[in-house]
Amino acid sequence: MKIQGREISKKKQPFIIAEISANHNNSITRTFKLIKEAKKVGAHAIKLQTYDADSMTLNSNNKYFKITDKKSLWYKKNLYNLYKKAALPFSWYKDIFKEAKKNNIICFSTPFDEKAVDYLDSFNVPAYKIASFENNHIPLLDKVIKKKKPLIISLGATTKKETNYLYKFLLKKKFFNFAFLQCTSSYPAKIEDSNIKTILDLRKNYKVEIGLSDHTPGIGAAVAAISYGATIIEKHFTLDKNSGGFDDIFSMDPDEFKSLVNETKNAWLSLGKVSYSLTKDEQRHKIFKRSIFVSKDIKKNEIFTKKNLKIVRPSNGLDPMYYKSVLGKKSKLSLKFGTPLKKKHFKF
Repeated sequence: MKIQGREISKKKQPFIIAEISANHNNSITRTFKLIKEAKKVGAHAIKLQTYDADSMTLNSNNKYFKITDKKSLWYKKNLYNLYKKAALPFSWYKDIFKEAKKNNIICFSTPFDEKAVDYLDSFNVPAYKIASFENNHIPLLDKVIKKKKPLIISLGATTKKETNYLYKFLLKKKFFNFAFLQCTSSYPAKIEDSNIKTILDLRKNYKVEIGLSDHTPGIGAAVAAISYGATIIEKHFTLDKNSGGFDDIFSMDPDEFKSLVNETKNAWLSLGKVSYSLTKDEQRHKIFKRSIFVSKDIKKNEIFTKKNLKIVRPSNGLDPMYYKSVLGKKSKLSLKFGTPLKKKHFKF
């Protein structure tokens, strides 16, 4: 997969997406600063969310449209009012894409209805993202795949059966340019609920790039995901976790995000390849392995014992694997204390 010329694969550093979401706080100046900071800390892309309240839900005050989960960050909130406040104004998009281009950072978005897909296409977005709660919105998926752009799909709150259906649906449409993101749709998500090992199973069962959309605190889950084959990491991004933004509590500030970029890159670099060869640095340091040395002056024909031989550093002497074989044998020469033992010094 490629997004705006940037290859996404195991051969490349993980593709890191800074999700702005509702952290714009209804300020275009703040949004511009988020773009600049995302670039500064090393994110490869910023991602928006494109919707208005009417495209997300109904303007109703009945019980179905109020959040009743006491553990939710938005407990007792009315859905329509919540989305109305959190939405990124459509009138900002032209300037936002211009600012992203100015800062040389990839910018794309998550559309939540068909109208939003066309609107984003008018800016020639390089990719689309489908949110976890939208991945069963078949008309939306139909609309997006017709644009023939790379597509990233989150799998939060999605069963194995639903994932299979989604995968087969896309293949049936002869659309192959997509990636799946392992995701736990809790806000914030508990680190122990990340189930990063699922990435291995996703890679095994679906022939697409696999990544992680992460709502946990810190970078642990993201770093672990790299070791299991994740090639995309998405994290919510904010300027200040105490700014009062909708998503601040499960977002990363610039310092944290910089650490995320650096440590996921390090995790990827550390994977390397299957190798039992010594690196150049290891070859230099191999001298510090142990070997057999004469630990007490030995006369010719004297028997080698535990009292006159010792396994010590450095590695100039005979390998310790021969230690037991040497004990009890006679020395062919007189040997001084500190002499590395060699095969020439005795008969096997």
